[in-house]
Amino acid sequence: MFVGAMDLAIINVALPTLSRVFHASNASVQWTVIAYVLSLAIWIPASGRIADRIGTKRTFLIALTVFTLASALCGQARDLPELVAARALQGVGGGMLMPTGTSMLWRAYPPSQRARLGRLLMLPILVAPAAAPVVGGLLVDQLSWRWIFYLNLPFGVIGLLFGARYLVEYREGPKGRFDVAGFLLSGGGLCLVLYAISEGPLLGWSAPPVVASAAIGLVSVAVFVRLELRRTFPILKVALLRHRLFRATNVTGAFSTASFLGILYLTPIFLQEARGLSAVSSGLTTFVEAIGVVAATQTVGRLYPRVGPRAMSTTGLVLLAAVIGSMATIDAQTSIWTVRAMMFMAGAANSMVFLPLQTSMFTSIARADTGDASAIFNTSRQTSLALGVAILSTVVASVGGESFAAFHAAYAAAALIALTGSVTAFTLIHDGDARATMVRREDPPGGDSARLQAREEVRARTIRKTSMPNG
Repeated sequence: MFVGAMDLAIINVALPTLSRVFHASNASVQWTVIAYVLSLAIWIPASGRIADRIGTKRTFLIALTVFTLASALCGQARDLPELVAARALQGVGGGMLMPTGTSMLWRAYPPSQRARLGRLLMLPILVAPAAAPVVGGLLVDQLSWRWIFYLNLPFGVIGLLFGARYLVEYREGPKGRFDVAGFLLSGGGLCLVLYAISEGPLLGWSAPPVVASAAIGLVSVAVFVRLELRRTFPILKVALLRHRLFRATNVTGAFSTASFLGILYLTPIFLQEARGLSAVSSGLTTFVEAIGVVAATQTVGRLYPRVGPRAMSTTGLVLLAAVIGSMATIDAQTSIWTVRAMMFMAGAANSMVFLPLQTSMFTSIARADTGDASAIFNTSRQTSLALGVAILSTVVASVGGESFAAFHAAYAAAALIALTGSVTAFTLIHDGDARATMVRREDPPGGDSARLQAREEVRARTIRKTSMPNG
């Protein structure tokens, strides 16, 4: 999952090199990113139903095999069309890899241990995007652009061997015929929407291809939702969004992802274009965010059972908005260590959002629906990431290209997105819905009632022991 998450961002560092190597324009080279994202959009919504039909272990291993083989093909590409095609194939594996892996993890852990699981999931989901610029920059500078893809091969092989030996199969079994119409509408509609979001900042939001793809995509998604709500066996159980907690955490998570991962995309560009840092130096500065995430994880995990998802995610988003807002004051005289301190605090603040949302999100979801819920979460996350990047890119382009004022405006926009997320967290999330996940480690399974019962049993044993006659 770490490698899959890192692959979304690691190629950005290599785009200038690819442009030179293949003698292609920046717009043409961008298709190495777009092809991967669009492929994810097609396969993520269907991943839950596919895994339920053929088994989670089998789906995960197939996805990992496709991802690993496609990584090798990317590294061997002789021209740009070959690389774009291999990236699209890589997206097929990546699109099924993340949702299936997430659903397997949530099924393996009971609600009382999901705060612990949330701390583990921070590594692939939050640390990988921060590590991508550093790893990618070092590989491109010291070896070759091909190694950003070859890097996946040893991890893929180890994952396949380990997974084949130790993963446990879970299968819901066939539920009616495969929903071909739903698959085409969800994949095609989301693909068109993400294409419009990706190309809007480059071509202009009023450009005919952007307007047409956005309109057709949104209509397709609307028809898909209406159709799936009526089907007995849909490709994606969108009715799960009727669960109050699942809906609230996904909405709040969308704002968090758009703001936080948006600045992870924006900051390396800002540091290189406005501050004149190298790709590796800017990546190392951004990577400090990951240290903030890891440093805050243990404290956040211990606080969750006492504080709950509502207060914790609300506070985290307010702090994140404040930190991002302070980044709008960075100028040519600002110490790079001040920037790194800001990134550290941004990572720590976001860990206060990510862990409670991840821990509580699946509380009301039945075990049999975990695959669909994971697919919905990953679809929401991918869409909000693309939307966040598009908004910030548009702000930078509209204000003034590479100027400090342009990036300051983008940081202000990201802070506003995070602040809006804090409002949704405070108004939509209810701690009572997540009570099953708020069990402290020392508590027996069952929460408050079980803890009271255990205390009563201890008290009763003490009374019996003290009332027994000597001898």
